[in-house]
Amino acid sequence: MKPVLALQHVECEKPGLIEEALKSKGYAVDAISSFRGQPVPEGLGEACGLVVMGGPMGVYEDGRYPFLRDEMRLIQQALRQEKPVLGVCLGSQLLAAALGAKVRKGAQKEIGWFPIELAEPAHDDRLLGGIDRSFTALHWHGDVFDVPAGATALSSSRLTACQAFRYGRNAYGFLFHMEVTQKILDGLARTFSGELAEEGLSGDQILRQAGEFLPKLQLLGRRVFSEWANLLCEAV
Repeated sequence: MKPVLALQHVECEKPGLIEEALKSKGYAVDAISSFRGQPVPEGLGEACGLVVMGGPMGVYEDGRYPFLRDEMRLIQQALRQEKPVLGVCLGSQLLAAALGAKVRKGAQKEIGWFPIELAEPAHDDRLLGGIDRSFTALHWHGDVFDVPAGATALSSSRLTACQAFRYGRNAYGFLFHMEVTQKILDGLARTFSGELAEEGLSGDQILRQAGEFLPKLQLLGRRVFSEWANLLCEAV
């Protein structure tokens, strides 16, 4: 099975439906757990793509988390080699920063179930074309970023101007979450219970709302990540 590297920053933020889609296409996920001290590889080697997951740290905290610099270097290498890149939440911020965009704290944290609005270019996009113009997704972020130079903005939300972008043919950043399973969602609510309390939010409510929103989001996630997995065999 051909490997795809996946950079993971916290135990609960696993590749989820991304890994499911990759395995269904015959790819193996080689997870690098930065939070456990596993070093970021100097190069992609035989890996045919790169997945970068979420985490509670900020791109600008590379002094505290020096592995973030190594991850940005690896992202830039993947871009130079035109290998597919998929960044989720923190991963999308790292991809944006690797492309020269500014990442900063948003006006307020966006945590919970909120609508996503697709931008016009998304309707012809390989991953997002043909899906509903608006859908409800899971959000769990405090930082935002500008659209990188040369990239195409694909979606927004009420609080966040850029929720997704594409760079080139096969590099995608999604600030919102489509990869979540019920187990991952349970882990998020448990791991970040302190953050929820600070924001005056209820983890129980987010979990209850999953009954309404998660099934449709998972259908969407499976479609989107299956299309991204198809890009791997097309990469140069």
